[in-house]
Amino acid sequence: MKTMEPREMAKRVGEGLLSFPVTHFAENLEFRPKPYKEHIAWLLSHKPAGLFVAGGTGEFFSLTPAEFCAVVHAGVAQTARLVPVIAGCGYGTAMAREFAAAAEQAGADGILLFPPYLMAAEQLGLAAHVEAVCASTKLGVIMYNRDNAILDDVTLERLCHRCPNLVGFKDGVGDIERMTRICARLGDRLTYIGGLPTAETFALPYLEMGVTTYSSAIFNFLPNFALEFYAAVRRRDHAVVFAGLREFVLPFIQIRNRRRGYAVSMVKAGMKAVGRPAGPVRPPLIDLTEAELQELTKLIAGRS
Repeated sequence: MKTMEPREMAKRVGEGLLSFPVTHFAENLEFRPKPYKEHIAWLLSHKPAGLFVAGGTGEFFSLTPAEFCAVVHAGVAQTARLVPVIAGCGYGTAMAREFAAAAEQAGADGILLFPPYLMAAEQLGLAAHVEAVCASTKLGVIMYNRDNAILDDVTLERLCHRCPNLVGFKDGVGDIERMTRICARLGDRLTYIGGLPTAETFALPYLEMGVTTYSSAIFNFLPNFALEFYAAVRRRDHAVVFAGLREFVLPFIQIRNRRRGYAVSMVKAGMKAVGRPAGPVRPPLIDLTEAELQELTKLIAGRS
């Protein structure tokens, strides 16, 4: 089947809640395609607006190129064009171009462009990196603004003029002023995605700027809660949103903030807690302690 045009992909992504599936590993840390595809089928039954495979929650940073291709291909095959499939993409410019090509060959509808490896760079260099990746693929590109790749509104506007397939902007910074400048300058040229861990905390204020969707890692193990929370955000039901924050999201974050890297570990622990284990995280990440897993299990039980 034909992949989606970049604008169509971006439009579809902005219409609902986004799912970022974990990548399933065996105890020896090998990729397990069968339970991974089964998990995607389960996620699709809850009707996300888009599926982001081999992303941050999917441990893109730990996958070999061959594993990346296998993960993306499995996600595309299982999704069968029901929703757009966006694949992670990153590292240095040359490698990012290769990942983009691999995602396109595997049938993905778009790529989520992570920051380049390690180096802090000036706006001119970051723009060259993004433009080179956009030029290497026909897929729609969503820029992930975070860590060492933080674009300002002027640079992003120039990129939008030069890169027709740059169609999305995912914010992982939480700088309200920067986001206001970007949204005011670019309007509906891009689809804006909330991308902080955990994105639910920023959902209401970001909605006022036109950020209509966000990446929900919680969708992996509590899809009904994630969708109900998102629906409350979209109808601006402050009472329901703040109840969800108070009763689940903020206590969840409190556990997550105890150790570095727990943003991913918490999701796999959550899946284990609901009886849908996805295996361990890969080093350098570490899994929750048994006591923390029990604490999280108790918290999740109150929302099931």
